[in-house]
Amino acid sequence: MLKKIGVSIGAIAVSAVVAGWAIGPDWRALLSDLPSSARLLEWSHSQRTAGLRMLDRLPLLSDSRVIEVGDHVRELPIGKPLDWDFDFDTYFDAQDHAGLVVIHNGEIRLERYGLGFEEDGRWTSFSVAKSITSTLVGAAVKDGYIKSLDDKVSDYIEGLKGSSYDDVTIEQLLTMRSGVQWNEDYADPKADVALFFDYEADDGLSNVTSYMKKLPRAHPAGEKWHYSTGETNLIGVLISKSTGKSLAEYASEKIWKPFGMQQKATWLIGSDGIELAGCCVQAATRDFARIGQFMLEGAAVGGESIVPEGWIEKATTKQADTGTPNEGYGYQWWTFDDGPYQAGGLYGQGMHIDPTRNLVIATNSSWKTTQGNGEDQGQKLRTEFYNALKAAIDKESAH
Repeated sequence: MLKKIGVSIGAIAVSAVVAGWAIGPDWRALLSDLPSSARLLEWSHSQRTAGLRMLDRLPLLSDSRVIEVGDHVRELPIGKPLDWDFDFDTYFDAQDHAGLVVIHNGEIRLERYGLGFEEDGRWTSFSVAKSITSTLVGAAVKDGYIKSLDDKVSDYIEGLKGSSYDDVTIEQLLTMRSGVQWNEDYADPKADVALFFDYEADDGLSNVTSYMKKLPRAHPAGEKWHYSTGETNLIGVLISKSTGKSLAEYASEKIWKPFGMQQKATWLIGSDGIELAGCCVQAATRDFARIGQFMLEGAAVGGESIVPEGWIEKATTKQADTGTPNEGYGYQWWTFDDGPYQAGGLYGQGMHIDPTRNLVIATNSSWKTTQGNGEDQGQKLRTEFYNALKAAIDKESAH
């Protein structure tokens, strides 16, 4: 099981890894650079470049559950190439992209792979998983497992009773407005985001619940937005307890099988046996793009949405002010006031969805730092790419 995202993975028998799973020849040599003992957030760039495509297969690091696929695949026809002046080759290399897929009007308009990664590989999502988790909450409401987003979190997770979460609604948890104290500083080994993966529960509860119930209140519930991966993991506990199903099973039932993902995915599980809802779905880049297309289509299959009426609009528009002009936070989605929304994960993972243009951009990357490859090479450069892509589509649509 995952002992922590930053866990000591112990001695890795690289030869066993190579023998046990098919790997691409272009990155076989990278396996020799995997650390014998290190926290994931402290891995070198080359170690991440090898490791992010196989987190679900690293001995002693983690267990995972399979998100099964169905008997059909949602086809993604190849559309015509983009007509634009953007220097995509330079951009792609500067971003350390492993995979990039652009879907416009249901067709692939741009697709490329790098770092020895290929179309049938699986790359980890990091916090992109949060947005998938959010959609599963909507499904649980539609299915009647969760009565109302106004219900208190501790009504569903009994171990939280008597804690700061007695005052927190499910909607406040979804929008990260619980007011409960949390430190998400990835550079701080004593931050909550590092410590709670390690936490040994001493009260019979899951380690996530046991750790989170001890946190003090910093602000009144609903008053202030504050980013917390721990709370998304609580949402995972909420889904598992309310549905009686694992997140992987429920994701397969509601999204992977009915919408037609191309291949099975995996979801890392913690020491309590529950998937890490705030992190670590391993999937093909095309399937991350399919998730974006699923959202564009109203999270619907066969004309019927898996979420309640009005859910998509609320989930993907500003429900909380993050302090950044023209941006906000919905139900575990980053939002923009002009309509697009996106999921984002450490080291350059992302799904950008623009409903006005019927556009999805899915990316998997191995940035050199959690937020980018230097001041001008992370999200800023990515935004320039988005803008150039949208300008090309707008120009094309005008003719």
